[in-house]
Amino acid sequence: MLTPALIGTASVAGRRWGQGVSGWLVGLPLTSGPVAFFLALEQGVSFAGASAGGALTGAIAEAAFCLAYGRLAFRGRWPAALLGSCAAFGLVALVLQPLALPLAWLFAGAVGALVLARSLMPRGSRARAAAVPNRWDIPARMAVTTALVLLLTSAAPVLGPRLAGLLATFPLYAAVLTVFAHHVEGPAPAVEVLRGLLLGLFGFAGFFLVLGLLIERAGLATAFGAATAVALALQAGSLALVLGRK
Repeated sequence: MLTPALIGTASVAGRRWGQGVSGWLVGLPLTSGPVAFFLALEQGVSFAGASAGGALTGAIAEAAFCLAYGRLAFRGRWPAALLGSCAAFGLVALVLQPLALPLAWLFAGAVGALVLARSLMPRGSRARAAAVPNRWDIPARMAVTTALVLLLTSAAPVLGPRLAGLLATFPLYAAVLTVFAHHVEGPAPAVEVLRGLLLGLFGFAGFFLVLGLLIERAGLATAFGAATAVALALQAGSLALVLGRK
């Protein structure tokens, strides 16, 4: 129940305040955070702590996803851009996932990847026209989100903690927002979604760094409370950049 409520709220807020805000909001660990919490309840805190490394690896892969889509968006239609960005995510994830690097290194790599990807994102012309919301859009996102959480938590014992944490970071909702903006308004609004997402992922990376460091030492409640506080603080700090379109 928590997962669809979070996604529904983020979708409504993003629709009201613009494409960049929409991407920024879904940068929060709205899916992977609940997945980590449910993993901790079902598989134990050690399992959930190990999944934080996979999540930080996923943040680096998400930066590759955003950059690939942004560079391809102005060269063709959304299917080609989506295919290329998914391939970039998968390639980076496959290279990094087996390395099992320390959390501090993964966090530093995630921050560096996000900064680099945002600096290389293209800037284009304005949208063709304002998007017309579909009444089934938000319910569909909520249903898909819930299904993904259930699938990942059910498959976690088979996938293992790092792979479960990594797959939970695939930018499914950002991809939906980006494709919709690209199809209806053109490539520039799609890129704005991704630029917002890159800023939102700093809070995501902070969340999983704190979670991975604290969950076995301080317990479930303290770790998730501290991780959430850090993520919200970083997210608040990046809001001015999103609203300023910088």
